[in-house]
Amino acid sequence: MKTLATMILLFLRIYISAQENFVQINGNTNINSFKCINTSFKISNLGVNLSNKQLPNLSLKVDDFDCHHKIMTSDFKKTLSADEHPYLNIKFLNVDKNKNIYNTQIEVRMMNKSKIYNITLCMENGKLTGKRIVKFSDFNIKPPKKMGGMVVVKDDLNLVFALDAT
Repeated sequence: MKTLATMILLFLRIYISAQENFVQINGNTNINSFKCINTSFKISNLGVNLSNKQLPNLSLKVDDFDCHHKIMTSDFKKTLSADEHPYLNIKFLNVDKNKNIYNTQIEVRMMNKSKIYNITLCMENGKLTGKRIVKFSDFNIKPPKKMGGMVVVKDDLNLVFALDAT
């Protein structure tokens, strides 16, 4: 079991290192898992901002998320009402730095609803990384069901991001 966990962590570090900036939303259904990723945004001078304990606000186009499966991507965009609410916003609040650890709050805004979460960010290999469990229900979104309710998406989503801080 420890070997599997080590391999997963190693893969995650390699994956994070290969990406510049990304926000990924991971979820599960009663039969499968999915991940939808957005790499279509730029951040300039993050390293300079970190020294001032400021982090950028992220405005992500919902249409730029890719779930690596055409139907899943379409369903994801429909669930988040991309036509009516084209952006998912992440705002960093109250940054407190302790060595390479940043304790902060983030405000996630989607579909005209906001929720504030505490999150710990880490600086590794020139990347600021973090993750946080969010829920569809936090934003008054009912998790989708497919095939007459045979496939049900679970309420919990894992929000993961990596920001290039070099």
